[in-house]
Amino acid sequence: MNNADLSILLVDDHAVVRAGYRHLLETQGGFKQVREAENAQEAYAACQKDLPALVICDISMPEPVGLNLVQRVLGRWPEVKFLMFTMHNSIELARACMDAGAKGYVTKSSRPEVLLRAIGEVLAGRTFMSADLSRLMALSRLRDNRGGLDELSSREFEVLCLLVAGQSAEQIGDLLFLSAKTIHNIHYQIKKKLQVSSDIELTKLAIAWGLTTPLV
Repeated sequence: MNNADLSILLVDDHAVVRAGYRHLLETQGGFKQVREAENAQEAYAACQKDLPALVICDISMPEPVGLNLVQRVLGRWPEVKFLMFTMHNSIELARACMDAGAKGYVTKSSRPEVLLRAIGEVLAGRTFMSADLSRLMALSRLRDNRGGLDELSSREFEVLCLLVAGQSAEQIGDLLFLSAKTIHNIHYQIKKKLQVSSDIELTKLAIAWGLTTPLV
């Protein structure tokens, strides 16, 4: 289905934030049916009036909070997809949202293209988590056996996950709006920081860390 035919509901208690992201979705995402809600009550009423394909929801709103909205909406309309878009860089909160039924979790510190990628993934029925949260989750699983993973930046971690998923430098560049040359440079820095000399060693580390399924 064309993006122009899909209905999206933006839920955030800051009008300026809603306006900014609505502009992004309409101008860069090609979405023409973008509605807004200031709080969970307005969002639920909007769903009753015209069910959206996707709800992009902040978590920190006046009661009931975004997490409760996810549970309430999905309890009645399980076909609706939720993407949480929040300032909270919290592993526990991200897990709680995913457990409640959200399909994506993106922090507001992420670049605009990350939000657009997340929307595409969630609408396609896949899950998505921004690289900063994925990195923290990987580190929390590893505990004392981090092997240099905590030396990687969020961008480097993002590229690492895409590399071990089998993406080429050109494909990763297209996804991240970077040149293939830049991706090659990041690839080199990753191997340097992790003290490996080949992609085979890099893949072995990724398998040991549980990163063979991309956490992007």
